[in-house]
Amino acid sequence: MESQIIRVRTGGRESVADITGECAQFARSASGGGDGLLHVFVPHATAGVALIELGAGSDSDLLAALADLLPADDRWQHAHGSRGHGRTHVLPAFVAPYATIPVLGGRLALGTWQSVALIDLNVDNPDRQVRLSFLG
Repeated sequence: MESQIIRVRTGGRESVADITGECAQFARSASGGGDGLLHVFVPHATAGVALIELGAGSDSDLLAALADLLPADDRWQHAHGSRGHGRTHVLPAFVAPYATIPVLGGRLALGTWQSVALIDLNVDNPDRQVRLSFLG
């Protein structure tokens, strides 16, 4: 298995970061043009990975839906950090911290409108790592 960590700066705001390019580049290199599986994993307790259409409003729709589902208020028992920080620890139960994508002929076998996105609601931690692993 080949593995690599990429770093993603999400800034001090809730974000949906497109990491499709980095995933595609790693899969192409690690697979040598062959077939296998790309596993994308976020080793953080407050972020997730989603396969979603990006750039057509879905990014903000997802953030709005998560804000409705997990409001940034004082209801959370996990209460350190910024207001509503506890909700970011609940996020991975709804947006898993991993995704596995088939790689065929060195290319990600994503659907036409699918992208790989890092979902980060934690405004207290602007620097993230994502582990990419290829299994041929």
